[in-house]
Formats: sequence, C-alpha cells, structure tokens
Amino acid sequence: MNLKDRITQNNIKRGIVFASKVGDFVENRIGRAIEERGFEADLLPKEPEDMKWYRVPIEKGMSGDGSEYHIYVKKADPKKLCVFFSGGGVAYNEYTAARPVTGGKVAAGLPNYYWNNLRPFTQIMNINVGITEIVDKNPFKDWSFVVVTYATGDFHVGNNDYPYVGEDGENRVLHFHGYVNFHESMKVAKALFPNPGTLLIAGNSAGAFAVPALAGEIVDDYYPKARNITLFSDSGQLLYKHWRKTAKNIWMTKESIWKPIKSENITLDWYKDLYSKYGDRFRYLYSSSIYDFLLSAYYNDIIRKKYKTDQEVQMDYYRQLVEMVGELKALTPDFGMFLNEWRIPLITMGGTVHTSVREMHFLHFTQDGITMAKWLSDACEGKVYDVGMELLKR
Repeated sequence: MNLKDRITQNNIKRGIVFASKVGDFVENRIGRAIEERGFEADLLPKEPEDMKWYRVPIEKGMSGDGSEYHIYVKKADPKKLCVFFSGGGVAYNEYTAARPVTGGKVAAGLPNYYWNNLRPFTQIMNINVGITEIVDKNPFKDWSFVVVTYATGDFHVGNNDYPYVGEDGENRVLHFHGYVNFHESMKVAKALFPNPGTLLIAGNSAGAFAVPALAGEIVDDYYPKARNITLFSDSGQLLYKHWRKTAKNIWMTKESIWKPIKSENITLDWYKDLYSKYGDRFRYLYSSSIYDFLLSAYYNDIIRKKYKTDQEVQMDYYRQLVEMVGELKALTPDFGMFLNEWRIPLITMGGTVHTSVREMHFLHFTQDGITMAKWLSDACEGKVYDVGMELLKR
C-alpha cells in the first residue's frame, strides 16, 4: 500500500471513530434528558390514569444482555385494545449476535443488528410516536394499548440462552427470551384489559414478523371472545434461506413456530400457516415502502456481506415485494395493502422509509391522498382496501 492509500485509510478510520463517538454521545445525552427531566414513563400505579403511558417491569422477563425487561401500557377505551409488537432488529447467528445496536455504530455506519436492552433512549421508539401518540389527529388516541417491547433479536419467539464471542473477544450470552417476555406481557394485558371487543394486533419491523407468528396464541389463550380482530404487519420482509434452522436451533422456538417455515420468506410462511387455521376470522393487513432502505441493507448483508443499501439491492427488495404482495393476495384477496414511496433526505439513503406505523409520517404523509392512519382506522372498522398498488407496476 502506497503512502497516499495509507493516509486515506487512516483518515477513514479516524472518521469512523469520530462518528462513533458522536453517535454514542448523542444517544447518551438523550437518555439522560429522558431520565433527568421527567420524561421517562411512570411505573404503573394501582389506580392508573386514563390517557397516560406507564412502564410495567416484567418480573420474569429479560432483555438480550440479561438486564431488566419492561413494557408500556395506556388505559383508555376498555373495549378497543391494540397489542403492539415493537421492532428492533434481529440476530440469526454468532456474527450478528456479537453486534448489537449502539448510537455510535449507527452514526458510523458500522454493522449493528439488534437492540439488546431497554435503556432510556429506547423509550422514544416505543411510545408517543405515530399510532401511540396521544393527539387529536390520531384515530387510535382513545384506544387502550399494550406495547410489547423488544430487546432480544428473535422476532419475539425465542426461548434460548445463546453463547457467542463478542467483538471484544469475551465470551457472552444472548438471551433469546422473546417468547417468555411475550407471554408475561400478555398476562399484564389480560389483567388490565380483560374483555375487549375490538382487537388490533400490530407490529413494525421485527414486530411485523411476530404478528402472524403469535396472533393465534393471543386470541386462543387471552382473548377468545374477541370478534372484531385486525392483524397488521408493517415492514416484515427479509429473505433468508436459513430461517427454519435459526428458529429451531438458535432461537429454539417451539415446534408450532419453526415447523411452518418452509421458504426464505418467514413472514409469508407464518401468514400461510395462520390463515390455514383461522381463515377469515381475522382481517389481514400488510404495509411496506417499495425500496426499504434498512431491510434492503440487512438483505445485502445476508447475500453479499455488505451492510449498506444501494440501488441494486433496493431493486432486489422491490422485486421480492412484488412477489410477496402477490402471494399474500393469493392467500386471500381481502389482504389489505398499504404501499408507499416515502423518502426522508439523509435518512433513507436513496431508498424509501423503513416502517411508518410508529413514525411521525403515520399521521402526516399520504399515498394516493390517504394517510396510513386513515387506512388502518378504516380497516379496523371493517373497510379494508388497498393503497399504492400502482407502485408495483414499474
């Protein structure tokens, strides 16, 4: 390597280190502000107020790094309940397990695959944004909510303690306890909201995958009397040929969760299995942007070992989305779709947004003149329709 190349390489390394430090600094400042300025959600009291978010520690729950686990709840109309599965990445082998998300890694563009704990900063991703925002413009403002938070990297279905070697060379364990966390969270939900007539089971990103995997258990084990039931997955497409092995041998899910996985598309397989058992008892909804910048980066990492998005892999994602929408529509033509081409400069990196249901654009951005909030609210009232289907004809 000549002198010029060495200087360039050193400058790149310094830039990455600087960006990493800045990212960690920003995340830590936000976390301290949430704690010190009273923005952190209060612990759930014996007599909670309506229209207020509370934090509920789950005694038997555990985050991926072994730290405490909690969920968020909001009491409002007891007859309308949303069980929301949070997203936050995925770990599917030892390499990804060793690279949890930090503010520094995100800022520096370094590989970072999943959130492994619920630090104060993560509150801003879970409540008071998008569908969870308590504002008059939000048609879900008056709904009761249980937000099943996510910090285990296992699509909420794991049941394993997975040893791995960290980036620092130390032996560590990733606690894939998503399934235990889920059921313990649902016990809280049942105690607070025993008999809702209207039920929305929704999730974004990793939580979008969890919806078809766990909706049946929510209804059978906790809300068998619910009749008005809508399922909604926002951005749950990531093709990987080893999903079945991951679910069975790494996450160690129960057989009824790993056995239906037969292809690269785990979400599609879980929806097929769910529909074969429940048919039209549920309303089914799916949403995605057409060039998802983040899921395309994950896919690029899987197939090319490049943790970044670009036009080539965004087109791969688009072609896969066209096929997936077709498969879901073949399952039932009443599978409602919301497709968009929303972009946010400097964030979506030439692609389109990743998830919308818990983002500010849920209430404000439109596709074909319709917000996602309007589309989802209409569906929960029985008016299921498609938005953005013309985008699949390019």
